[in-house]
Amino acid sequence: MKSSTPKRYIDLFSGCGGLSLGLHNAGWEGLFAIEKSSDAFETLEHNLINKLNHYNWPEWLPVKAHDINDTLSKFRKNLIGLRGSVDMVAGGPPCQGFSMAGRRKEDDSRNKLINSYISFIKLVKPKIIFFENVRGFTISFKGNADRGKIYSEYVIKALDKAGYNVQGKLVDFSNYGIPQKRTRFILVGIKKSIDSDNSITNIFFENINDNKGEFLKTKGLNIPVSLEEAISDLLEKNGTVESPDSKNFKAGKYSKAITKYQQLMRYGKHNGTIPDSHRFVNHSKKTQKRFQYAIDNELGPKEYQLYFNLSKSGTKKLLGDEPTPTLTTLPDDYIHYCEPRILTVREYARIQSFPDSYEFTGNYTTGGINRKNDCPRYTQVGNAVPPLFAEAIGRALKELAS
Repeated sequence: MKSSTPKRYIDLFSGCGGLSLGLHNAGWEGLFAIEKSSDAFETLEHNLINKLNHYNWPEWLPVKAHDINDTLSKFRKNLIGLRGSVDMVAGGPPCQGFSMAGRRKEDDSRNKLINSYISFIKLVKPKIIFFENVRGFTISFKGNADRGKIYSEYVIKALDKAGYNVQGKLVDFSNYGIPQKRTRFILVGIKKSIDSDNSITNIFFENINDNKGEFLKTKGLNIPVSLEEAISDLLEKNGTVESPDSKNFKAGKYSKAITKYQQLMRYGKHNGTIPDSHRFVNHSKKTQKRFQYAIDNELGPKEYQLYFNLSKSGTKKLLGDEPTPTLTTLPDDYIHYCEPRILTVREYARIQSFPDSYEFTGNYTTGGINRKNDCPRYTQVGNAVPPLFAEAIGRALKELAS
């Protein structure tokens, strides 16, 4: 008979809490979360600590943003003392240095956080490991001499030495009800003392694939979920009001939820309220006309760049009848599928499967020299693990920890 004791985990590089929210919905109990950005941690604290009381936070660790290396240094003995009481360590180091959507630099200092992650695992020694990162994590860097490291292979070898059977695979989140073609590298590790013949680890991905139909059924979803199915109740034409958190901006109103996905995202949220973080950008008339032309003529990114003689080529006019491409943290990269504007933070959150009850804090955007340090709302959402996928995989991981 399986134990009814809640399964406990630690969320590393937790961001604003997408992974933790999904694990919460799957029945996991958080011990604590490590996140360097005070902006992202503020959102996590507001929702998962203050509203949901999700973590059983230890007294020795202050409830605030923490750098993982500071944590390893200051609380080494406390972390070692957790051995035997932590079922899982989840999360993945920042992905910007590996991302195919970014500048992709092997010498990005954030790439070194892989070693910090491995050090944390060695100290705490959880039963299982869940790791998420971008597709580029599995692709070598091009260069001379000792360059060209494939970081996924490096991590797998390091965790094998640390006593874990490990399997990694690229997973498209749109197959789990996310209205976004977001492919990520997922790694699962199980202590060799638990899975001595590697039999459980080897079939993990096969099991979650086999069980996804039942999971989607419990949510009332069919796949794929299109962008229009996800956000058509958030159109600007529904009407606007003064933004409750930004002077001189307008915020949108709800229309009736007409799809299963919209109903799922609005569960527990009164229909008469204004969606959180649904603030529209104040576009110039010139920009609106340009966006409308792209919509009316179905311009692709290159066509859009050439027609308007723009230096930037990445702007995409989104299609309403299919999932979006992978969202970046730059909202100017996308034109709404039927309105001449970019997406709002709430629409970003819908595409990432955050329920409307999850509220985001901090600035909406940032720029200039602050971009390296700030983590505004768009960035928080764009970097997150989609909670709906986290819940699906969290159910399967809970079985492994039993």
